[in-house]
Amino acid sequence: MTDYFEVHERDGAARLGAVRLADPVTTPALADPFLDDAGSLWAGHREVPNGDESALTVLPHRSFPAGTRDEVRESFAVEHPDAEFPSAAVVDSRSARDVGADAYLLSDAQGFVGHGEGFRDAIVRAKEALPPDAALGLSGVATPRNVALLAYAGVDLVDETLARTKGTQGMYLTADAEHFLEDLDELPCACPACAKPRSEFTRADCADHNVNALRAELRRVRERIRSGRLRDYIEGQARHEGWLTAAFREFDDQWGYLEQRTPLMRDAEVTAASAETLDRVEIRRFADRVTSRYRNRFTDQPLVLVPCSATKPYSDSQSHRQFHDAIQWRGHTVSMTSPIGVVPQELETTYPAQHYDSVVTGDWSEDEIGFVAEVLRRYLDRNDYSRVIAHVPEDGYREICERVEGDPAVDVDFEYTCVDHPTTDESLGELNAALQGEPAYSKREREHNTVRAIADYLLGDGAGDDLFGGRGADGEEAGDGDEADRYGGEADVRTTGRYPKLQVWADDPDAGREGEPGEQLATMVPQYGTLSFTLAGARRWVESDAPTKRVEIDAFVPHGSVLAPGVVDAADEIRVGDEVVVEGPKAFAVGRAAMSGPEMAESTRGVAVEVRHADEK
Repeated sequence: MTDYFEVHERDGAARLGAVRLADPVTTPALADPFLDDAGSLWAGHREVPNGDESALTVLPHRSFPAGTRDEVRESFAVEHPDAEFPSAAVVDSRSARDVGADAYLLSDAQGFVGHGEGFRDAIVRAKEALPPDAALGLSGVATPRNVALLAYAGVDLVDETLARTKGTQGMYLTADAEHFLEDLDELPCACPACAKPRSEFTRADCADHNVNALRAELRRVRERIRSGRLRDYIEGQARHEGWLTAAFREFDDQWGYLEQRTPLMRDAEVTAASAETLDRVEIRRFADRVTSRYRNRFTDQPLVLVPCSATKPYSDSQSHRQFHDAIQWRGHTVSMTSPIGVVPQELETTYPAQHYDSVVTGDWSEDEIGFVAEVLRRYLDRNDYSRVIAHVPEDGYREICERVEGDPAVDVDFEYTCVDHPTTDESLGELNAALQGEPAYSKREREHNTVRAIADYLLGDGAGDDLFGGRGADGEEAGDGDEADRYGGEADVRTTGRYPKLQVWADDPDAGREGEPGEQLATMVPQYGTLSFTLAGARRWVESDAPTKRVEIDAFVPHGSVLAPGVVDAADEIRVGDEVVVEGPKAFAVGRAAMSGPEMAESTRGVAVEVRHADEK
């Protein structure tokens, strides 16, 4: 059980936490000031100290360096005692296990830090074996240049050993480089150690500077985690050393590890400034859900592809207003963009579709073209349209459409309506003419399809119809093999409010208060393009066939939040920010997840769910 470490905020695998000592320490942090080492058992017997809350005590240990044979590890394994004080256990990445400590220090760190694949494998292996609410520490490896990546991978504690050692060897460290001290004509830092003239600057001063630079970088990392912007920083920072770039890319390939730990939504803007942006969890998750969960319900209209806009959501932009005036609800509008892929109009507010900013040069890289083309191809493979009207400019967009159109697996005709630029009078006239004779859909249909599409995106394929009706033209559930009849029927809900602040109501006036259309089920949250359920909506969710993200709790009625110790079990697919149903012997509640499902089930500290509504059974 972890008593003295608690995670407060998450940014992917990076965490902002607290070592709960007499003087609490915010992590990621340098552990030297508060670490008390009880000593190595290789040197002889060590008594378990009488620790206290003034320090994190490292229990007596035997360190195994990288490459130690398994039989040696097993023969000399240490039985860690139960400690009633803040404690840390020394383990290695290959045989790490939960021993009830508050922190775990990897003894083999110097064997894998510096090697991209080895670093990734060691961290992932250790994190999967250790409690999610315990701190992870690496000793003897941190520098100002690599500590941001260590934190990004999930490391909470480091020490100043390597930075100080390099200083005594005459290596001057900064966040982006290592310099031989004798090669510096002036000192590129204004820390206290660097305040003296260059001629008086000694190797002892260099060691002090290196530690100051490491502390400053950790402050920068903590602030980045608070703002949800560590990934943006890493995309540039990892370029400064070869192994950092390799490790960064290796973690992007470790989809399951990062996806489980990445929030479903957040306030931070996604900055698309490098090719690696296409590999971000938020980008890949959106593309995957659009092509595996979302289903077009505007079955009578053709698909109209349009370019994205700098203004978000797209419908607020001047260009998209012009597109709308030409389309007049006679086509289903889907925006094409890098790095997101394709964005159906119903999901234009859903994170990260209105939370990104890309570098606009007019030139598309092959990676961007390939990514967006593949997303569009998968989208068309899943959704049936009579034809595609591509109202897109030549550069990038047209090449993507032509590449998809030429795919033998895509059986739909493309028509191009853009002349020179999408917003010229001639282009808009061509778009209007291409839609002549097409039926227009109603505002009511658009609103109903929007809330159903968001439910699909959040909960799973078909969830929108399971929750809000529409399966089969007559409202009856279609057979599993009859895919065509599963979608496109009338919704059995009503919507009120003005888009994007829609409220969803059960279509039963007798169930609601006087003057209301029925019982309220959910509200659309425009900030993130998600749904916030009422208790009635949560009960309807549980009773439907839609996948339920359920948190099982002990016999109590939650007020405000559910803490991790009160969680009995939680669905594995829950992510931070997910809408969840909370159930226990005494309560039924609905709220938003503050931890992933696996973390809820395994943690002993921290807020698991922010509860919005709760009923006592």
